[in-house]
Amino acid sequence: MIEGPYFVLVVLGAVWCGVSSGVFIAFSTFVMRGLGALPAAQGIAAMNAINVAALTPPFMVVFLGAAVLCAVIAVVTFVLWPDPGTVELLLGCALYLVGTFGVTVLANVPRNAALAGLSGAEDSESGAAQWRTYLVEWVRWNHVRAATGAAASALFVLALT
Repeated sequence: MIEGPYFVLVVLGAVWCGVSSGVFIAFSTFVMRGLGALPAAQGIAAMNAINVAALTPPFMVVFLGAAVLCAVIAVVTFVLWPDPGTVELLLGCALYLVGTFGVTVLANVPRNAALAGLSGAEDSESGAAQWRTYLVEWVRWNHVRAATGAAASALFVLALT
């Protein structure tokens, strides 16, 4: 049975991974659709502004806080191996660290940087084509982030039962 400070870590991990996943789900289901409905230049400008605004402490505390919690939970779980729930916790940590954090760093952030580089080309046909490609690829990877964050949260809850 998970108890004491370890219990608190797992509950916080479940909540923070779930909140992070919720942000990504919101983006996939309506924010990106709304941006995609705008003319390319406006969509690009809005997404670039969102990407800058996302680097504020409230979002970073949730996103990076969940990654740090997962790393700590993974270390503690290895120490407690093979207690009940350890498999679920390790899977949850791996899902968040690879599927949410890793995908952000390796897939979404590079696309955001490329989009920021379109400054001045937003009104061209090339800029519009890049925007359409960005939307499809970014949302696809964002679905992965949302799903893995939600699965990590569910696995943490499962480990507590």
